[in-house]
Amino acid sequence: MERKTEHMQLGHVMVDIETMGEGSDVVICSIGAIEFEINTGETKAVFYRKVDIQSCLDAGLKVEGATLKWWLRQNPEALREMCSGEAPLPEVLADFGNFLAACAQDVKLWSNGKHFDISRLADAYKACGLKIPWKYYNVRDVRTLADIIPEIKAGIQRSGTAHHALDDCLYQIQYCTAIWQYMNKNLVRG
Repeated sequence: MERKTEHMQLGHVMVDIETMGEGSDVVICSIGAIEFEINTGETKAVFYRKVDIQSCLDAGLKVEGATLKWWLRQNPEALREMCSGEAPLPEVLADFGNFLAACAQDVKLWSNGKHFDISRLADAYKACGLKIPWKYYNVRDVRTLADIIPEIKAGIQRSGTAHHALDDCLYQIQYCTAIWQYMNKNLVRG
């Protein structure tokens, strides 16, 4: 029996956030996430929300001066996008949890460094008194995968705007699936 693609859950979600700091408990300006199939790079559901900065401050999250100065030197389009959030943080986090639940029951969450995007999201859920909607053992690290065969990432041309959460997700999906495919084709499993 053939399964229809629109009803398949792809099992993986790439996540990228843009923040006003590098430490814990920092303001989150946007959350981007794309459901994808790790073996093929096929993408499906997309989540993108811009967060009202004041709602983050009201939840006790903070802005780091060095990061604010860094943002002011970035692409003006990325800066404008990052500062235009209108949705309150608790609403965005609840919507993100619903997005993950619709992707798969045991969804694998990928991010560029397991101690940044996912950890900052966890900080925000805690600050808002919300339950974290993923299992800690399903967190995957893009950087570790990219370090295995760095020439594959180096050979993939980036498109879109750097530091835009969705564009960053798409780029990370491209090189992660290319590395995954290479490893599955060329490495012997023991």
